[in-house]
Amino acid sequence: MRSRFRSDRGLTVRMTVTMFLLGLLYVAFVAALIVLLKSWLLVVVLVAAMFVAQFWFSDRIAMFAMRGRVVEREEYPELHAVVDRLCALSDMPKPVVAVSDLDMPNAFATGRNPDNAVVCVTTGLLRRLEPAELEGVLAHELSHVAHKDVAVITIASFLGVIAGLIVRFAFYSQLFGGRRDQNTAVVFAAVMGVSAAVYALSFLLIRALSRYRELAADRAAALLTGRPSALASALTKVSGDIARIPTKDLRTAQAFNAFYFTPATGKEPGIERYFSTHPSLEQRLDQLGRISAELGEAATPGKAG
Repeated sequence: MRSRFRSDRGLTVRMTVTMFLLGLLYVAFVAALIVLLKSWLLVVVLVAAMFVAQFWFSDRIAMFAMRGRVVEREEYPELHAVVDRLCALSDMPKPVVAVSDLDMPNAFATGRNPDNAVVCVTTGLLRRLEPAELEGVLAHELSHVAHKDVAVITIASFLGVIAGLIVRFAFYSQLFGGRRDQNTAVVFAAVMGVSAAVYALSFLLIRALSRYRELAADRAAALLTGRPSALASALTKVSGDIARIPTKDLRTAQAFNAFYFTPATGKEPGIERYFSTHPSLEQRLDQLGRISAELGEAATPGKAG
């Protein structure tokens, strides 16, 4: 069953192209490992096992890493009420609602499909946002679930995770593994080189998709709620507050930036914007301003659409 979130052809095309290119990269990567390690069974079993684990348990991994916990209606009635209202408005199944006890104001959605999704907000976000702003943020996260780009990002990031783990394993094996013969050293160097190249390519592809999907989620949320100014206000407030959080407190969260409402970087990107998981705040506010003008929100403030 389709939700009432506005479909985004550009996002669908980008997800399809990204998955196709990563699929080719994935096949080439596995083939290279089989040739270098001379054990197709070992490579296929390990890669398949890790893929299933990441895809099937991605929501639990993210929840554990960010200290999220499932909360019932009795504990957070207002939060559940907003999610209920948005799910009814968008005609989609209600996800599991969770809260993370972190002061960093943020939110994320995870899960392999709309029937197995989790939407999590931090206590820092709940303390800082007004009801209309919170609705905009949650609509943004629900649009990720409806568009299925959460699952695509989870699958797409798998190859980079595997390649990154192999690079680390090869590096530490060389560092602490003692002396090896020349042939073994050559194989390790080749594996490390192939893995590093795959990691770099998958990194760039995922970042490009991630930036577009954030703009798509902003558009869908603004059109569903009819209040782009509330989402713009939430973005401005959250980005400003994250900038005041000590960098050391953001480091753990940065590994999950691709899933967050706003990146846990604490600053607007410079040249690194080309490698960022999110578009700049200016881009996001400009887009919401255009949508607000199209909806005539300035003339009819507070209109729910």
